[in-house]
Amino acid sequence: MKRQAQSIARLPIETKEGIFFASYSQDGLCRLEFPKSTKPSNTPETKQVPGTIQGWHELTTKAVMALLAGAACSRVPPLDLTSGTEFQQQVWRGMQKIDLGQTSSYAELAAAIGKPKATRAVGGACGANPIPLLVPCHRVVASHHRLGGFSGGLHWKRLLLDREQCNVFA
Repeated sequence: MKRQAQSIARLPIETKEGIFFASYSQDGLCRLEFPKSTKPSNTPETKQVPGTIQGWHELTTKAVMALLAGAACSRVPPLDLTSGTEFQQQVWRGMQKIDLGQTSSYAELAAAIGKPKATRAVGGACGANPIPLLVPCHRVVASHHRLGGFSGGLHWKRLLLDREQCNVFA
């Protein structure tokens, strides 16, 4: 059953590519938003952020910075993926098995999770991924190494795959 993760805190991650926002529930990182601005954040600290979430945010920030540099992240915070259906969560777990610098097609991912006829549904689950980058939906491409879609925009997908030195465009 799908439920909405209850966000406790939404914190900025400032990068040279713009400001990401990470949202946390009591169970971990539940959402990561792509930048809509490159201007420094003026988000006031209006409430005390619990120490656990501060620690998770430090891990999230380090992971985002590493992935933007095309490097693997050594640790990530707990991921709260409970906002998805059981099928979406299965797809998201499958995406987490795609190594840095590698890609998988929607059809290959569908087969890997034991649902070989669910290619379109896998694409939908990729688009619904609440934690892009850390759950690497950018590594899922269409057949014949075409880009396919991406919730953050194709410019982000190209940038991330290029930084990971994926030879998708060959």
